[in-house]
Amino acid sequence: MAILPIPPIGGAAGPSAAPAAPKAGGSGFGDLLSGELGKLDNLQQQASTAAQQLATGQATDVSSVAMEVERASLALQLAAQVRNKAVEAYQELFRMQV
Repeated sequence: MAILPIPPIGGAAGPSAAPAAPKAGGSGFGDLLSGELGKLDNLQQQASTAAQQLATGQATDVSSVAMEVERASLALQLAAQVRNKAVEAYQELFRMQV
């Protein structure tokens, strides 16, 4: 079993790739944030469903359930850290003197 590299977020070709320009339809940071929060919610729901199936005896593979739960946990931790950094950046901007 080989460990595959993690694909870049947003399908960028690499670290030197230019950031994707917003689409003409008004897609921007808000849409990106909304989409990522939707993905986080889906991961949480999948983990909850898998845990419930394991508890009721419908799921037999404990390792796949553990992977789903851990994936959802890590995604939630990442979202919390991104939120914390955004709040810190906002507070820093608020403290700046003009």
